Amino acid sequence: MCGRFASIKDSTQLANEFEAVDGTRGRVVEPDYNIPPTHAVLTVVARHPRDEDGLPDPTRIVRSIRVMRWGLVPRWAKDPAVGSRMFNARVETVADKPAFRGSAAHYRCLIPADGWYEWRREDGRKRPFYLTSVDRECLAMAGIWSVWRDPAGDPDGPPLSTCAVLTTPSVGEPAEVHDRMPLVLPRRAWRPWLDPDLDLGASEVASLLSPPGADVLGRIEVRPVSPAVNHVRNNGPGLVERFDPISLPAALDISGLLSKS
Repeated sequence: MCGRFASIKDSTQLANEFEAVDGTRGRVVEPDYNIPPTHAVLTVVARHPRDEDGLPDPTRIVRSIRVMRWGLVPRWAKDPAVGSRMFNARVETVADKPAFRGSAAHYRCLIPADGWYEWRREDGRKRPFYLTSVDRECLAMAGIWSVWRDPAGDPDGPPLSTCAVLTTPSVGEPAEVHDRMPLVLPRRAWRPWLDPDLDLGASEVASLLSPPGADVLGRIEVRPVSPAVNHVRNNGPGLVERFDPISLPAALDISGLLSKS
């Protein structure tokens, strides 16, 4: 699963890295080393730009960085609170489940992450690990998104854009920590996954969701980190630093790990 991740780069940096434009419209998402579900995250989408009348230009596709809330709220939901439970979608069922299949067919995105956290049970305790890119480039997690409007609210009011991370059975070194992992897409898969003109059925979606290959797994480092990450209120760059409890005194003060950058 993916229940916590880090996203440190701002929208301008991500626009450069993902060859996109900054579509955040002035909304600022601060660097976060411990993102839980329901928090705002930066995503990458590709859509046809619209003119002043709201009509899409079928001859152009623009890739942009957008702000969304992590935890997908289907269009038909009566209450956006359901998103707190739908922050992950399994690749095996994403094209079939009513809450996800519409988004899988029409609204696909990338969710950039500097890394994500998993926990492995050792000696009766859960030990946290940070899985990150060795080259410091973002890991492009496959995602789906949706736009929700309050059926009882102002029809002209701003909609709520939400997203979910796709997860897949773990392979390679990440499998030593947890049996599932986010589906990290290689660069060559970004364009077809984001293509707004691909109206995908279940079999077509499945064809784009291959397990991570050596080109992806070779970039991922599995790093033990401080148990400070266990508490969502903790944040700061110290959370992603390597932590070896064996070599540290039991009474170590870890408060220095928690300060924000």
